[in-house]
Amino acid sequence: MTAVTGSPGHTESTPYLLIRLASTVDQLFADTARTHGLTAQQAHLICRLVGGPVQMAALGRQLGLEKSGLSGLVDRVERHGLVERVRDSCDRRMWWVRLTGQGQKTAHATHEEVMAGLEALTADLGPAEADLLKAVLERLLTDAPGDAAR
Repeated sequence: MTAVTGSPGHTESTPYLLIRLASTVDQLFADTARTHGLTAQQAHLICRLVGGPVQMAALGRQLGLEKSGLSGLVDRVERHGLVERVRDSCDRRMWWVRLTGQGQKTAHATHEEVMAGLEALTADLGPAEADLLKAVLERLLTDAPGDAAR
């Protein structure tokens, strides 16, 4: 397989531009996380919990982590006082992860800062361009393999 950077005209190709966009979003997330004393992965974890507690297994799938990697990540965020593990009331073998009060504040602040950065990234788009971009992104993400937002 030829590397994207090895192909002629790669800087104009859609895949290359998608890679650059993903990198830009990752960097924005990492920079925002750092302002809160977190790694990007820790920030992703707490942002996943804004809607409420999530089972450990589901959280692992959403973050693309194996059980041991997820446990270590939750341990580190727990030490920051941002999350806590709670046993499932119906099945004592299962655990849920939920935000603490401080975790709620940090997760909401992180989310708002990332969204503001993304808004700034798209601020120069006119309404028609913004609508088109949204439609194209929704189409690309529909049933995308590994779409962690589901």
